[in-house]
Amino acid sequence: MDQRLKTPMYYFLKNLSWLEIIITTTVTPKMLSLLILEDNTMSFFSCALQGYIYFVAGSSEVLLLAAMSVDRYMAICNPLRYTSIMRTQVCQLMVVSCWLCSFFSITISMVLKAGLPFCGSNVIDHFFCDSGPLLEMICADIHFLQALDLAVSCCNLLSSVSVTAVSYICIIVTVMRIPSAKGRKKAFSTCSSHITVTSLYYGSSMFIYIKPAGGSSMDFNKMATVLNTVVTPLLNPIIYTFRNKVVKEAVKDVIGKVQAGFPK
Repeated sequence: MDQRLKTPMYYFLKNLSWLEIIITTTVTPKMLSLLILEDNTMSFFSCALQGYIYFVAGSSEVLLLAAMSVDRYMAICNPLRYTSIMRTQVCQLMVVSCWLCSFFSITISMVLKAGLPFCGSNVIDHFFCDSGPLLEMICADIHFLQALDLAVSCCNLLSSVSVTAVSYICIIVTVMRIPSAKGRKKAFSTCSSHITVTSLYYGSSMFIYIKPAGGSSMDFNKMATVLNTVVTPLLNPIIYTFRNKVVKEAVKDVIGKVQAGFPK
């Protein structure tokens, strides 16, 4: 409702919020029913759908974080051309591209898995239908699928990390050329929230998905997944709002208008 929040950065944040809502509502309710109600059964279709939605949204979020780093680069390194370059159509195209890349890469992997026979134990050693435990239930050679999952994870994560790293290297070089300490501090403050979020998400995702088969314990994977599905979505609204002057001012104005509409 506030025109101060109609900028590209907040457009990306809006999409980030939707992605985290999807991730959290896909995993957390079933996890809570498993822990509290001990409802630990799930149909094959529900399991496959849960894993599919989680990975599509998660991969989209990884790519979106890279798009947000490009936005920060343009805002700091090209401030005079920022509004002309980061137009609404460009921002929409970047977000749609994140979704499409994630959709196609995850769909191919999921279709290949669904076409193979599942037999033996039907117990998944996880609180949701993650790719690794699901592969262990397949009664066929899974080396190609493991390699495919690793390739998709590496492509999405490493490409996103590379874009983010290059963007921030350019940002640091530009900021260090600012003569005043106050100007440098102000420039860095616009990136601090994004750096915090990307560090949390990239770090946990790399530990889970970019490793050889059996490269880390399942217990560690579970803790890292809790970080991605519960802790990070809980912290992000705090990181991006309580530390954001523009958002706090907009909220105060809205509260003031609501109070003015209900006089004592």
